[in-house]
Amino acid sequence: MRAVLAGAASAAAAEVTPAPGVPVDLAAAAFFDVDNTMMMGASIFHFAKGLAARNFFTSRDLASFAWQQIRFRAAGIETRAGMTQARETALAFVAGRSVAEIVGYGEQIYDEAMAERIWTGTLALARQHLDAGQRVWLVTATPVELAELIARRLGLTGALGTVSEIEAGCYTGRLVGEPLHGAAKAEAVRALALQEGLDLSRCTAYSDSFNDMPMLSLVGTAVAINPDADLIKAARERGWQVRDFRTARKAAKYTLRTALGAGALTGGIIAGLSRRRRR
Repeated sequence: MRAVLAGAASAAAAEVTPAPGVPVDLAAAAFFDVDNTMMMGASIFHFAKGLAARNFFTSRDLASFAWQQIRFRAAGIETRAGMTQARETALAFVAGRSVAEIVGYGEQIYDEAMAERIWTGTLALARQHLDAGQRVWLVTATPVELAELIARRLGLTGALGTVSEIEAGCYTGRLVGEPLHGAAKAEAVRALALQEGLDLSRCTAYSDSFNDMPMLSLVGTAVAINPDADLIKAARERGWQVRDFRTARKAAKYTLRTALGAGALTGGIIAGLSRRRRR
């Protein structure tokens, strides 16, 4: 099963950055989604936009494909063939590029476009877990190198993200498994729990998206952050806490981005751009 493979690969690739002091509660941890939960908008979109500014592809390509994805999601058309194509071509636009080069760009783009988009309320929740002696992980469909960069900048323990195949320090343009989305996120958390000796019944997960129900249902405590309509409904039915850090203006601005879905945006934008490069 590709979701299991993706989850296992993500857990195996995870790098732990110890927070100051020694964790006093090694059996408990918190897991935070990134897009619209920890950060306003989609991290992979901000990253792709930054790469476009560095001539990896044009801003017109980026805008064109983003609009195609909006139409795709709004129409509710999601075929197996389409998702398979997105999965298989994701990250192809960096094929042959060195990991060090892409990570270096990621550092720059984080400072330019991501740091100011961190939800301070969500970050405060993450730091409460750290203060309680628990480890805190980001769990996202974003490439694991970018996810780990964000976690490091925020002072968190580490991150679980989509894993790309690497040979001789360069990306091959192929994924290990599939994007870390939906069921794959839950598999990654499960694999990490086994690897790190976590008691999932004592762990907490945070997300904005109904797509993350597998991860939210896996842990003892689930919290909906800036939730979409389907997640609000599910949270109310299950008695989960709901936290919304958006003002009315920001909520309107990011509702459409949330509706796109992290997995479709991550696989879709990159897939479309890679097809453009090949043409």
